[in-house]
Amino acid sequence: MLILAYRCLFFNRGEQEMEIKVVKLYENGFMTGKLALGGDGDAIDAGLRFPSSLQNFLIDTGSEVILVDTGMPKETPDTPPNDKTQVYMGTRVADYVSALEALGYKPEQVSKILVTHKHPDHTGELRAFPNAKVYIGKEDAEALKLSGDNIICPEFSDGPYHNFPRSQKIADGVWYIPARGHTKGNCIVIAEKDGLFYMMHGDVTYTDEALVQNKLSIIYEDKEAARTTLDQVRAFIKANPTVYLSTHTPFGVSSLENKTVMKLD
Repeated sequence: MLILAYRCLFFNRGEQEMEIKVVKLYENGFMTGKLALGGDGDAIDAGLRFPSSLQNFLIDTGSEVILVDTGMPKETPDTPPNDKTQVYMGTRVADYVSALEALGYKPEQVSKILVTHKHPDHTGELRAFPNAKVYIGKEDAEALKLSGDNIICPEFSDGPYHNFPRSQKIADGVWYIPARGHTKGNCIVIAEKDGLFYMMHGDVTYTDEALVQNKLSIIYEDKEAARTTLDQVRAFIKANPTVYLSTHTPFGVSSLENKTVMKLD
């Protein structure tokens, strides 16, 4: 009877429709307009602020659990902002593993982690998933000195994905795409579901307003590549119904909850 029950549970999970979920980590923060929009050197109102937060995302394909980034290290202290703070992620909702468990998942269920880039608010709890395969851009893996059989630096050999020249298929409907600029190994993730494209982009922009205004942030390792990436992202969104899932703005939460399709002129 126990064996039969297990087989039924496994079968039902395999038939489950893909789900994309938000892993909520920080809320009620802010970022300055200079940080979010100032990468092109334009004058930005010194008092301009946008709301900020921190969340990552999870893709449950029905047969495996895939994480997109792993938040801040658990031991990161809460640091109050001051007049020099460019981005304040806000108050902590939960550490990453606790937030994951609140969604009903255990670390041992995670089979793959797709890292958008090397910064600690995206890689902080990779250590909590020793059994997962970690996909990360080669340059960022080298910068973090990551090694081992579970570290995978894709060759992006699955051909173009729409207007993006290179891609790696991770699972049915899940694509990992190089998007250099913010870091040299920066990547984005696109999941396809019910005719929509869910783009989990890390820090291609910090606030959705930067995407709308076509503005770079002030944080990049390669400005020319960052501009190319932003242009490609905007072109994709104009051509495809895309839910733009940001890491550092609460729009990343509401857009997923409401399946909000990003509109660009």
